[in-house]
Parts: sequence; C-alpha cells; structure tokens
Amino acid sequence: MKLIFLYGLPATGKLSVAQELAAMTGYRLFHNHLTVDMLLSVFDFGSPAFVALREEIWLSVFDQAGLSQLSALIFTFAPEPTVRPGFLQKVLTTVAKRGGEVDLVELVCPLNELKRRLNSPSRLQYRKLTSATVFDQIHATGGFDGSSLPKPRLSIDTSLCTAAQAAAKIAEVLGLDLSLT
Repeated sequence: MKLIFLYGLPATGKLSVAQELAAMTGYRLFHNHLTVDMLLSVFDFGSPAFVALREEIWLSVFDQAGLSQLSALIFTFAPEPTVRPGFLQKVLTTVAKRGGEVDLVELVCPLNELKRRLNSPSRLQYRKLTSATVFDQIHATGGFDGSSLPKPRLSIDTSLCTAAQAAAKIAEVLGLDLSLT
C-alpha cells in the first residue's frame, strides 16, 4: 500500500487537495478530523484518552489498509502539540511491515492567507481551528512545528494554485495511477 501523507498547518488546504486527489486517482481518503471529531464526542481534546485512542485508531487504519491490500490511501495530518513524539516513525513502521511505502507531501501557504482561510465556512463542517487568535497562540509557542518530520517528497504552496492543480502536481511527482477513475 502507498500512504500519501499530506501534512501542513491548519488551513493550508489539506482536505481540499486530498479530495481532489482522491477524485483524480480513485484512492480512499482518510481525513484525520473523522477520528478527531468522533473522539471529541466523548473526550476533551488533548486528554490522555483522546491522544491514546486517536493514535491507536490512525495506526490501526493504516495497518488494516495494508492487510486488506488497499493499493493506496490518502491521509491528512497537521502537526500539533498533542500528537505524541515518534508518531510518524510509528506510521512508517506500520506501513512498511505490510510491504507499503509512505510519501510525505507538505502543503504550505503564507500566514496572512492561512489566517484568512481560517474563517472559511467549509472549516465548520469539522471541528477545525477557526480562530486566528488561537492559531497565533499555538504558532508562537511552536505548537505547529513539523521540523521533526522527514523531508517531504514534495512541498506545494497552495496560495499559488487551486486544490485541483495541487492534486495534479502530487499525482505527477508521485507517479500515481490515474486509470482507476
């Protein structure tokens, strides 16, 4: 299985790009907020139970996707303080033990554009960060630091292209099979 691991700060367009990429390739999309929102119905964000179960679910999905011989899976992810150190290494190990590979793709955009996007109505569908003030507080303390992540195979500035254009670039650079759609 190929795991396409799309990551970036909140509001860089991860879900929009992932949806376009899924439509283009026929690959399944595992949006991280599906897990987050489910757990928020029971646990507070960042509580020990929330953190443990979120990671367990993410890793279990990757493991089972590999076991079921899914050809590829797209996953969206935002580095933030409640993600345990070593999570990405666990992802790499989990996928590799099933004979798969992980391609990291980073989505970026200028902070002024990112803050403008935080208020987008589409962000309300999931319990996503929508406050520029809260974003600034987390960002100022290094809470979104993704510097420990390995170098991505591709980095795309989503302020310079549409989600469809970003998805097409990902498909091109990763050599994805577009014949499934």
